[in-house]
Amino acid sequence: MTELLRIQEPASAPKPPELAPSWRAFLELGFRPMYLMGCLWGMAGVLLWVWLPQMLMAGRMPGVMWHAHEMMWGFAATIASGFLLTAGSNWTGITTLQGRWLAALCGLWMAARIGFLVPGAAADAAFAIAALCELGFFAGVAAALTRAIVKSRNRRNYGVPVLALGLGVFDALYLYTVWRSGDYALLMGYLMAALLCMAVIALLIARRVIPFFASRAVAGLELPMHTRSGQWQIAAGVLAIGCLLAGWAAGAALFLVAAGLLALWQVLVWRPWAVRRVPLLWILYAGHAAMGAGLLVAAAYVLGLGWLARTAWPAHAIGAGGFATLIIGMVTRTALGHLGRPLHADRSMVTAFVLVMIAAGLRLAALLPTAATLPMLHAAAAAWTVAFGLYLWRFFPLMIRPRPDRRPQRMPWAWRRGSTGVER
Repeated sequence: MTELLRIQEPASAPKPPELAPSWRAFLELGFRPMYLMGCLWGMAGVLLWVWLPQMLMAGRMPGVMWHAHEMMWGFAATIASGFLLTAGSNWTGITTLQGRWLAALCGLWMAARIGFLVPGAAADAAFAIAALCELGFFAGVAAALTRAIVKSRNRRNYGVPVLALGLGVFDALYLYTVWRSGDYALLMGYLMAALLCMAVIALLIARRVIPFFASRAVAGLELPMHTRSGQWQIAAGVLAIGCLLAGWAAGAALFLVAAGLLALWQVLVWRPWAVRRVPLLWILYAGHAAMGAGLLVAAAYVLGLGWLARTAWPAHAIGAGGFATLIIGMVTRTALGHLGRPLHADRSMVTAFVLVMIAAGLRLAALLPTAATLPMLHAAAAAWTVAFGLYLWRFFPLMIRPRPDRRPQRMPWAWRRGSTGVER
């Protein structure tokens, strides 16, 4: 997987007048609807969990079960799906999903979000329908990626649909456990496995795009791709998942430490001081470093070390610290590039970056047994909500419009029917 996950956006053009919104533009590539859906639900999920928890108690997946599920699969995995569908089009030359098929996939996602919240007598039926819709969503993402990769004979990326399908498999196990028994320990085990699967995807993406983005943004900066160490890192992450599912805590911890230390080492070698004046870069560096630290916290968790032996610690260290920081950076940087906008973070974007990091820090601090736990939790939720609200306010008008240069979202490689491969 050495040639993986690079979004090659065309150069930005001078700003012409804004074009009118259109469904065709909105459904042109997966990042447009899925970035918006994921960020909206990430914001709504925290609002409901912190300030309206009573709304979550009457459904088939109540309270913390709903919160954990929705932040993992409704937020983080949705953003990852949008990125992979867009990246997959770029590095195969074949459009993965667009138009009515992309709309249908988004419809499944929305049906799942609604169904999991239905209370009362209809809760069981709604939950079953929602579960089928959500599993259909992840199966659709994996199928679209598989089709593009196999058709283009892109062998180096054959593992990507497997990772995407893995998110769906762990989701199925989580939902089945909710339906059958609600066994909290089993649920948290599947959640941890999904977190690690998502972490492998995130590290895979970051290792490829950060050096590429940095070399384009900072003159004279040439950064290594860490191809060899990245392969070891992916292997360590996959082995950690296997050990976790097999119940071998020591092995899982060992591989988690290896993957985490490799991530921290990669950040140091990427010369972070050189990108300190480029917000679109330093937010990605911060997310990659937070992911590495989160994997070390996860290692302490699986070993049951002291106060870190709570699922909330790795869930928030990896999720709020790693995923969210990378997500706010990636949904900004890649969206600007694909929308033909200047690769420059304005004040609202930088504010969102800082607020996400503050929210992550406060959420972790709220896990400490102090008198300030509740105020810090509320402050974290407020910072998180404002951050993703700013993103939606800034990017929603752009996502629903064609590129200002009127160019369609064409891939840098064109697939020609009847050819033996992908041609320029």
